[in-house]
Amino acid sequence: MAIAQVPQEKIQDRQPFNPPESPPQVTDALNPGPQAYLIEKCLRQLVKKGLAGRPYVQDFLYEQKRRNCRPSTLRSNFTTLMVFLSYLKERGRTSLETITRDDLSGFIEHEQDRGMQPTTVSSRLRHLYAFLRYLVDQEVAHPDLLKRKLRVKVPEALPRALDPEDVQELLAVIKKCRDRAMILVLLRTGMRIGELLATRMSEVNLREKQIVIMEAQKTRVGRVAYLSTDACKALTAWVHQRDPAKARLFYGQGRPRLSYTAVRMRFVNYLDEAGLAHKGYSLHCLRHTCATDLLNAGMRLECLQQLLGHSSIEMTRRYARLTDNTRREEYFQAMAIIERGEHHGHHQRHPELPPVLEEKELLGPHH
Repeated sequence: MAIAQVPQEKIQDRQPFNPPESPPQVTDALNPGPQAYLIEKCLRQLVKKGLAGRPYVQDFLYEQKRRNCRPSTLRSNFTTLMVFLSYLKERGRTSLETITRDDLSGFIEHEQDRGMQPTTVSSRLRHLYAFLRYLVDQEVAHPDLLKRKLRVKVPEALPRALDPEDVQELLAVIKKCRDRAMILVLLRTGMRIGELLATRMSEVNLREKQIVIMEAQKTRVGRVAYLSTDACKALTAWVHQRDPAKARLFYGQGRPRLSYTAVRMRFVNYLDEAGLAHKGYSLHCLRHTCATDLLNAGMRLECLQQLLGHSSIEMTRRYARLTDNTRREEYFQAMAIIERGEHHGHHQRHPELPPVLEEKELLGPHH
């Protein structure tokens, strides 16, 4: 990728990065919290590898903590910075002051050569630009780095929804009460798996057939998820069996809550038992399936957006798709109107065209 180098203007009082030999002390000692411990753990990794830019990485991560970013966001950003700073170190770069667009384009090619998927490279580039914005605000990096941002074209694949026949085959092999309740709730509510695992019994109202999500996993906005009849029935059966002393709706053996890994492994085992392992379904496909089913049943996108907790209707539009049968029916309904000459109220059949011919007439006398 040939991209012209951005001219770098000298900014006064800049110093090259010289990371200390020992990791810094926790700066939020009065109330460290999980984010602060995570940041300090990340910084120790940075020092251990001898990478440049530790003071700026530290301040950048703490700024995100002050903005109340989730630990997963901090972890994702730090992973990107580790990869980028390692890339600079391999090329003998010891200062962030001289970063150019060539460095960014070279980093993209480096990640592509490593076999990273376009979605991964695009995400890392987005995280990297957030850090570069911080460096520009601190007058460390040149502002031209943020002009004409580089982009990685990401293919937009169809959402992975389970086929209706596969849903029935999957449910047929799930006999365990707890697991059946989990799968049906995910399938009928469109909840994210993290939201379901965080759900407390106090947030479940079987009488009203709903689950209150106090804070969405991504948007951090609360919403209500409604339970279908079969999901409510399966959940009621689990509630009658579960330990009432546990706070979480679903909990592990000897643990207050189930882990994502444990649920994913159970789901994979059920797929294998149902003969669906080769189709590449994941737990998140249950959310796509719920969205697709509701859309095909006639639910408006605006309503579906609220139920799924999306921040924009464009996300909802990409999330669900009409089935081939729905598109096929709508196509022939619209075409029937066109052929009757009712399209726009003035489209008439061409006077020279004959009426619809029988199949034998279309094929000719030799057929």
